[in-house]
Amino acid sequence: MTMKRFWLGATLAATLLAAPALAKDELVIGVSQFTTGLHPNLNSHVTTSYVLGMVRRPFTTSSADWETICLLCTELPDEANGTARLWETEDGTPGRAVDYTIRPDAVWGDGTPVTTRDVLFVYDMGRDETVGFGNLEMYRNIEKIEVQDDKRFTLYLNRRDCEYQGINDFGLVPAHLEAALADDRAEYRYRTLYETDPTNPGLYFGPYRVTRVEPGATIVLEPNETWWGEPPAFKRIVVRTIENTAALEANLLSGEIDMIAGEAGITLDQGLAFEKRHGDDYQVIFQPGLIYEHIDVMLDNPVLADVRVRRALMYATDREAISERLFEGRQPVAHGGVNPLDSVYYADVPKYEFDPQRAIALLEEAGWTEVVDGVRQNAAGERLSFVIMSTAGNRIRELVQQVLQSQWRAVGNELTIRNEPPRVLFGETIRQRNFDHLAMFAWISSPQNIPWTTLHSSMIPTADNNWSGQNYTGYVKPEMDTALTRVREECGDEVQDELWAEIQTRYAEDLPALPLDFRANVFVLPKWLEGLRPTGHQYPSTLWVENWHAR
Repeated sequence: MTMKRFWLGATLAATLLAAPALAKDELVIGVSQFTTGLHPNLNSHVTTSYVLGMVRRPFTTSSADWETICLLCTELPDEANGTARLWETEDGTPGRAVDYTIRPDAVWGDGTPVTTRDVLFVYDMGRDETVGFGNLEMYRNIEKIEVQDDKRFTLYLNRRDCEYQGINDFGLVPAHLEAALADDRAEYRYRTLYETDPTNPGLYFGPYRVTRVEPGATIVLEPNETWWGEPPAFKRIVVRTIENTAALEANLLSGEIDMIAGEAGITLDQGLAFEKRHGDDYQVIFQPGLIYEHIDVMLDNPVLADVRVRRALMYATDREAISERLFEGRQPVAHGGVNPLDSVYYADVPKYEFDPQRAIALLEEAGWTEVVDGVRQNAAGERLSFVIMSTAGNRIRELVQQVLQSQWRAVGNELTIRNEPPRVLFGETIRQRNFDHLAMFAWISSPQNIPWTTLHSSMIPTADNNWSGQNYTGYVKPEMDTALTRVREECGDEVQDELWAEIQTRYAEDLPALPLDFRANVFVLPKWLEGLRPTGHQYPSTLWVENWHAR
């Protein structure tokens, strides 16, 4: 699944019971989606993030305790010690200068040191829209970079963000290998070694490196000899993709895989059933977090551009019943994109309780007054008919689609289900805005994540910007743009509370996406595995894979 948004959850260590005495050198992990690619800046997908967590390290990240920490840097910039300072651009725009130092022992897998050359290369590529790096706005925010030496550099930010310490999405790639492939920027996405030679050891600098890729099926990882941290325990980790989640569970029970990744595994209803049947034999961990299941609405479509139609679809959906019947109430209904677990959550947003009569009234007000064979039509004879897309093989999403099909039919809306394999849906269809009506998937957020890339009008992917940005709905609202800008730059509890309330209220009123629920991830682990901590947010448990070991 695609993503720059992340989630919050309880800090939780894997609690182990009895374990086998024999040593375990290989760990086989089952996931439900194959990665859309291994380049850290060109692919935003849950399995991509999961695999990259084992083979590289970001400068900064959110820990399992939801704190911003350094992984590739030596310390976070701080105004108290002078490594973060106020600064102004040449035209007088208030900004900030922040200093970072790359770990002195950081080395690419081919022995080449990780240096500021890599930083400058990524910065140059990230600012070029023709390349299509994911977080274009982050690179726009960096006015310039000043290099002190091979390991030290200063970012000059052209605004004064309240959260200035983290550069989680600044994904380094090896300039000594990739620069020669970047002369044609528009073609770089297809020429990068992450696509053409993904087992090249020089691409990675984590505890493991990729040694084999079977497209659509398997990624094999083995220890990286140049890794500077705690040596990883397993001699081999195999990430095996089984897109049908029922088959994923069957492969676990047959011993073909050792565990199911919580970040991209089985659904909550399967996890609940699995725990009842096999809870004595496995660790089953339910990790709540900032995982927002929703339906993106194509606002370019003139029918869906009418907010009355979008609100009618919300009133026609009995989300409480879906939560109770499919998830035993463990996935709470979402009234917006911010989870109540997040400190910036605002409770008093407009809410859409199940009310079919109100849905019908809104549809009639919008001109859908005639009903022919159970489907509404407007004066031009057009049918109120939509196509909903999601990830093929995901049983729970397919069930939800069928429920929506039934509930919406009751108010005169015809819904057709057309799903695609995740690598197609996320790699092409959604990223390039090639869905006509509705796309159901999840955003995974970090705590207090500002939804800039999904809601700001400058973040609409187009061919001209090589499909950068995640505003797939095409949402444009000047007032929302202003609020998103202000919440980044105007600090202090009172103003932050006011702006977060405005952002969430506008989202609930405008409905660029239809909120469904907040997901819990299900980790199914062998009892002999120790050291894995679900994070409850966007950054995966694999960022600490060197702590995993067999008991």
